[in-house]
Amino acid sequence: MLQDNLLLIISLLFATSMLAILSDKLRISYPIFLVMAGLGISLIPGIPNITLQPDIVFIVFLPPLLYAAAWNTSWHDFWRMRRPIGMLAMGLVIFTAVAVAFVSHWMIPDFSLALGFLLGGVVSPTDAVAATGIVQNANLPKRVVTVLEGESLVNDASGLVVYRVAMAALLTGQFILWKAAANFFVVAFMGIIVGLAIALIVYAIHRWLPTTAAIDTSITLVSPYLMYIAAEHFHFSGVLSVVTGGLFLSYHSSKILSYSSRLQSISVWNILTFLLNGVVFILIGLQLPHIADTLGEYSLKEGIYYGLIISVVAVVVRILWVYPGAYLPRMCSAKIRRREPNPGVKTIFIIGWSGMRGVVSLASALAIPISLVDGVAFPQRNIILFITFVVILFTLVLQGLSLPFLIRWLKIPQMDSEEDQKLGIRLRLAHAVLDYINGQYEEEAATIDAFSRLKDRYERMAAIAGKRLENKEDGAGSFLPRYRQLLLELVGVQREELTKMRQQNSYSDELLRKREYELDLEEARFRR
Repeated sequence: MLQDNLLLIISLLFATSMLAILSDKLRISYPIFLVMAGLGISLIPGIPNITLQPDIVFIVFLPPLLYAAAWNTSWHDFWRMRRPIGMLAMGLVIFTAVAVAFVSHWMIPDFSLALGFLLGGVVSPTDAVAATGIVQNANLPKRVVTVLEGESLVNDASGLVVYRVAMAALLTGQFILWKAAANFFVVAFMGIIVGLAIALIVYAIHRWLPTTAAIDTSITLVSPYLMYIAAEHFHFSGVLSVVTGGLFLSYHSSKILSYSSRLQSISVWNILTFLLNGVVFILIGLQLPHIADTLGEYSLKEGIYYGLIISVVAVVVRILWVYPGAYLPRMCSAKIRRREPNPGVKTIFIIGWSGMRGVVSLASALAIPISLVDGVAFPQRNIILFITFVVILFTLVLQGLSLPFLIRWLKIPQMDSEEDQKLGIRLRLAHAVLDYINGQYEEEAATIDAFSRLKDRYERMAAIAGKRLENKEDGAGSFLPRYRQLLLELVGVQREELTKMRQQNSYSDELLRKREYELDLEEARFRR
């Protein structure tokens, strides 16, 4: 019944929030914790069997999650690291799919090579959510984070193209290599074109039509679904469509969105992606016992064995790929050696170890049809699902939990310092403001106290930033943490006074709420 399904969905959303709080307290990345928690919850007697309809998995979860990841990716950083990203997102995916296909075909009885490629397409792409959540908390150098995030965005498309080609071979019984390769490039290229076309329409709406913050936010929520469904309707890559459109609109967001639209959109998207990610990772754990009970001709022990072997293959293949992928181009091209710093053996190993699987693999496995065109049950569907779950658990839990310890043990350089860039931005903005005041309000700044104080404020900001950049003043800016603490305490003092006003009912409640909102914005700015 509808009310039972709604109760289940609301319960999952509530559980996501509560478990995320616990994961934060335990300092465990929430994708890892939620998978383990979901598996634990599923073992509780009386828990209902939860299944997802295969035909809605891609449409409901993938578009917003990919769009959010693309929106938060810097296009400049992405383009600057395009060579290593391409090596991982295209070459490694195909290499992994081929290795998994032949190993599974050789190892699993009655498992055809086409089924092997289908499994390879499912488990080959890494997960953008897991990579971002785990790697950013590990405080790695910026270029490593950029490569891993960029790879997890683009490799979804290449993995799903391999998946689609293998599915076509299973459904039609035909596989021609050159046609498959041509289809790969057509599907990818046209997916990009569709994403850009819809992004341009959305750009025009944001830029030239009289939208409000609510309308802008609504459009950003609808856009990824439009991009994905439109591309898939024409049998192109919906993933690349969403990623391309998201990168394009993110790059132009400062032009097309007002301050209120950006503030509201960021808040709404943070909530949406958090809940969607949480539900998906809980579902990964919740569905594993049901899949384990329906393995058919395979025992649970055999399923675990196959899953562990495929997991090891995926991890080893990635590590074997990253070293030649990093060093062979450097050996062959002096231009690459000049443009890209030597990443180092240890850093390359961390990139190789950061191949966590997650949402995309889950969605791909669940989207395998239950039956073929003629109504016959899809061959080996449950063992493919079970192996996929084992690979997700293996990579998320083992690699995700061990990654921070490996980083400390290998003494990987920490995140590049951004202090100089922050000071440089502050200095340029202060000079821009001062030039504008001197050019447009010179007389007022000389005669009116309020204008003079404003000018003095930016002159002090420029002086402090300049001295800290030049290291000419010992301890320059050392007062800033204490000063920021004072600002936050003053916000708290004002909140207490607002509470007293509200209790005394001496002022309009609407005006008090507006002032509280202004204090919220101030606190957000001070904390950042």
